[in-house]
Amino acid sequence: MDIATVGGLIGGFVLVVGGIIIGGNSIMLYVDVVSFVIVILGSFASCVVSVPLEKSMSAMKYFRKASRLQSFRKRELVDNLVGFADTARKEGLLSLDDTINTIDDAFLKSGLRLVVDGTDPDVIKKVLYADISQIDSRHEDGIGFFEKWGSLAPAFGMIGTLIGLIGMMANLEDTASVGPNMAVALITTLYGSLFANLVLIPIKNKLEDRNKEEMIFMEIMVQGVLSIQSGENPNLLKEKLEKYLPPTEREGTDLGE
Repeated sequence: MDIATVGGLIGGFVLVVGGIIIGGNSIMLYVDVVSFVIVILGSFASCVVSVPLEKSMSAMKYFRKASRLQSFRKRELVDNLVGFADTARKEGLLSLDDTINTIDDAFLKSGLRLVVDGTDPDVIKKVLYADISQIDSRHEDGIGFFEKWGSLAPAFGMIGTLIGLIGMMANLEDTASVGPNMAVALITTLYGSLFANLVLIPIKNKLEDRNKEEMIFMEIMVQGVLSIQSGENPNLLKEKLEKYLPPTEREGTDLGE
């Protein structure tokens, strides 16, 4: 579990609730089931209209992805690829056959298998980049879903407010109810803004960041696989792949010629 995501969500709600309580108001003034239904379910229903049902039903899968800790150990990947390149250069590409079975990452395993099988470099490149494109497309579906939902939630907050105002205007003769009805009407605007800016948009941003990191991770794999296939010097490969790493991680032991 990603503590930053879960902790941020919980912390955000705690701060909002704490601000209400510190201000001397009862938290129950801000609880309204009808407003919740209009904003959350209404905006979700609009998303169902705008995207295929299958993608809408995958919303929880995208949320789990954002809340799950996902570490892309690029330094370790670079070192492994350089080691593979050194072994292949000294003992031949077929020497990697046993090594492939110990690799957990399916994408890297597939790329190295193509290399060991003697596949043409252009074919390897096309296959790997086609796989990356499909993964990126699936990620964009999740990012786009939360982006749409984040833009619709405040709008449904305003819709709920208008519904409340219409009901209030229809009962203006009861002056004692005007204030409470106005407060309830405004709650939907609060719900829409809070839900969009504390939950939906941050999740969208987290998914974008995860996708960017994964694309870099996979690009390192592609460059490593292609360099191994071409018999590139391990030192040159190390230097090339380290360009994808933060400056603080650009270190390692050089391999001999």
